[in-house]
Amino acid sequence: MTEKYAIGIDFGSESGRAVLVSLQDGKEIADHVTPYPHGVMTEQLPSGVKLGLEWALQHPDDYIEVLRKSVPAVMEQSKISAEDVIGLGIDFTACTMLPIDEKGDPLCFTPELADNPHSWVKLWKHHAAQEEATKLNEIAEQRGEQFLPRYGGKISSEWMIAKIWQILNEDSDTYERTDQFVEATDWVISQMTGSLKRNSCTAGYKAIWHKQDTYPSKDFFRELDPRLENLVETKLRGDVVPLGTKAGGLSNEMAEITGLKPGTAVAVGNVDAHAAVPAMGVVTPGKLVMAMGTSICHMVLGTEERYVEGMCGVVEDGIIPDYYGYEAGQSAVGDIFAWFVDKAVPAYVTEAAEKEGINVHQWLENKASSYKPGETGLLALDWWNGNRSVLVDTELSGLLVGATLQTKPEEIYRALLEATAFGTRKIVDAFHQNGVPVDELYACGGLPQKNQLLMQIYADVTNRKIKIADSKQTPALGAAMFGAVAAGSDNGGFDSIMEAAGIMGRVREDVIEPIPENVEVYENLYQEYNKLHDYFGRGQNDVMKTLKNIKAGTRANETVQLNK
Repeated sequence: MTEKYAIGIDFGSESGRAVLVSLQDGKEIADHVTPYPHGVMTEQLPSGVKLGLEWALQHPDDYIEVLRKSVPAVMEQSKISAEDVIGLGIDFTACTMLPIDEKGDPLCFTPELADNPHSWVKLWKHHAAQEEATKLNEIAEQRGEQFLPRYGGKISSEWMIAKIWQILNEDSDTYERTDQFVEATDWVISQMTGSLKRNSCTAGYKAIWHKQDTYPSKDFFRELDPRLENLVETKLRGDVVPLGTKAGGLSNEMAEITGLKPGTAVAVGNVDAHAAVPAMGVVTPGKLVMAMGTSICHMVLGTEERYVEGMCGVVEDGIIPDYYGYEAGQSAVGDIFAWFVDKAVPAYVTEAAEKEGINVHQWLENKASSYKPGETGLLALDWWNGNRSVLVDTELSGLLVGATLQTKPEEIYRALLEATAFGTRKIVDAFHQNGVPVDELYACGGLPQKNQLLMQIYADVTNRKIKIADSKQTPALGAAMFGAVAAGSDNGGFDSIMEAAGIMGRVREDVIEPIPENVEVYENLYQEYNKLHDYFGRGQNDVMKTLKNIKAGTRANETVQLNK
């Protein structure tokens, strides 16, 4: 029988990447990255219209550009016949959502709405709906809503309902013109197949949907705002289908654009981090997968529904069928290191790195590796983009303690690496102490491939061994696996994701082991991190929020003065 292949497409925060993989062993045959032409819009729209604080938007056509460029590119690189590509799957950052009209077109494509920020895609890290999220949580807690503990006690401003409510509060006309609010991953699938289907992963983790109870009640939505009473039946309507379900066949138009065969099986959408779990061969409990990049998503499987502070959610069949999938996360990790390199490193560091023929990250890692745990005298909180777990508070900000006139850039860099490891330890402890075992860690994404020091610190701080993904494009590999499941065994694919994981999922042979003497020092530092974490994060000192309020007030006054 001719060897068969599938394509996985991973839509990240800055770019999309397609990977063509063999279904025989999961080997990656070809890959291609397409940077988004419009990137992440945080300051203004393409027309120049200014955005407010904490906004993060994207252009939906950038996603289609990935299909136009990256899929034909992997086909050209591989020289594989389109006849032998039997399935397609995609994954996405989430919650990344957009309003669409009756035809399924994004509202921002409508000329008279192009200058309206609320008509565009709201990226996962759009945090301007925090006021709505706070009110939602207060009302849910007062009502004793059963869904709240499933999400660690708080619904995030990053998620679907808070973002929808922000649109209603700030722009009711756009809300009324919206036929449906959809995840970007579901919208892209609808463009590929002509069929809009909501996947259980994003619905469960990001839109408060539950396999048994469905969405929250009409009474709850009415108490938020009477205009939201029928939100589920109208603007969130449609069946929620399991991962691995075939959304449809590739349309003739999309087949022409991509160079694939019309009717090729397309799986329903997925979340980037969640797709990575089976791609590492993880299909049983006790193994926490960290999808490490600009942020980290932490996922672990369980056999029963448990409540864990600050988790992003527990969803039945949300990651792997027949298990409860738990998710937590950190809002910024790689983004913190990038901020330091881009905004805070002195010129001599850049010059020294150029002289040595390496990038600044490598230079800092090399220098930071010479320090022992605790030697820098520094401790940081990893909240440069707020805290996702366990505090679920986007209004928190970063903190560095212990700096002196002798502090060097590489020492701060190491402290930032350690801070993110402490944040992960906080999440691991929360799971483990609440009856969701975490025995070992698995890591995938760009960071584990590039930064050995970081991974050793994580092993030492958590006192757990870490296995690293063998694939450089793990979410895309997982997406391809779900595409093969959508195709089914009769067409050369698989009948379950567990079967696909057994053949295609893989990790490297080498394992990162914790170093006992480092574990001891980091245990002491972690106790100090916990003190700072609770002092600044649990309401004893709200200076971070006060500073943000003063900043917002000052900017508002400046705007008033300019408009006079």
